[in-house]
Amino acid sequence: MTPRIIAANLVVRLRSFSREKSAMFFTVAFPVILVLVFGAIFTKPEHMNFELPVQDLDQSDASAKLVKGLASQGVFETIPVPADADAIQYTRDHKINLLLIIPKGFEDMQLRRLEEWDDDASVTLTYIYDPSSTSLKTKLQFLNAMAAAANQEISGTSPFITLKEQSILAKKYRFIEFFVPGIIAMAVMTSSLSGALNTNAELRQKGILRKLATTPITRTDWLLSNVLYQIVLAVISTVSILLVSYAVFDVRLEINAWLPVYVVLEVFAFVGIGMLLTPIAREAESAAAAGNAFLFPMMFLSGTFFPVEMMPGFLQKFARILPLYYLNEGLRASMIFVDNTTALRCAAITAAVAGVVFVAGALVTRWDQGA
Repeated sequence: MTPRIIAANLVVRLRSFSREKSAMFFTVAFPVILVLVFGAIFTKPEHMNFELPVQDLDQSDASAKLVKGLASQGVFETIPVPADADAIQYTRDHKINLLLIIPKGFEDMQLRRLEEWDDDASVTLTYIYDPSSTSLKTKLQFLNAMAAAANQEISGTSPFITLKEQSILAKKYRFIEFFVPGIIAMAVMTSSLSGALNTNAELRQKGILRKLATTPITRTDWLLSNVLYQIVLAVISTVSILLVSYAVFDVRLEINAWLPVYVVLEVFAFVGIGMLLTPIAREAESAAAAGNAFLFPMMFLSGTFFPVEMMPGFLQKFARILPLYYLNEGLRASMIFVDNTTALRCAAITAAVAGVVFVAGALVTRWDQGA
């Protein structure tokens, strides 16, 4: 072991690192950005606040007092829902995961219980829920606790308030069914973006892109062959995920024509983004860092692993401009809800993004790029 040689080699590596500005940014600044972003999401759980839409069909002083009591604990921020609205459709249209219904006759039953000492007088509050939400369990725990506290205040041998659930879905699904479409979208995104970025960066560093100009292959042929390659990989990845999910977890998903449409659109979108990021990654070594700097925020902020509603308001707005958000929404709409309207809307948005970024990426991928 020669300390002088070790020190000299270390100095050379550090100097090389200092010259690669993108590597410096993604090594130092990117982790700091992640700490700030996810710190904003997960810190201060003691101040957790959830929105709780409430449809008050009784419109009485007693029901208004109940709504006020739900908000007084600081857990729920109650939002009024029009009494004439269809609760299930309202929940779907507004992407709500929990909506509480106070039935007509609530005040009458409360008066019977308190003034006539009728222990049989009771009321059932119905909550409409979206089983796809991972925050639903936490909300229901708070809601059940508040219902229990209300029953303690109204004495009697039987509880005055009971809760009844009603899903927005006709069939019951487990969380794994909602998780699988997000994993498919994430896997295709990772493969397409990383594949395009790493390949382009390596060929550019080695000067192969410049040499391609002297071969019979045209730029269009080269781009389309790369896209077809990524589509093949995306199909293999998607089929593998579905086979494992069906075999191990016995999932029940709707496999229809929307799935290949979304796979193809996603490949074009993220191959295009990968080509756009290539000029940033001057060397192949920094390509992985540049890709991760784009991929990790995308996969964590687009509703793949946890609901967007858990994030602060400004991050929720940011999430809704990310391409992966609409891929997650579209795949779940087609594979779970069989909601063709939402699937079409998300596919149209994805197609628009894919068209713009792919054309832009093709324009910046030039034959004269090289080391």
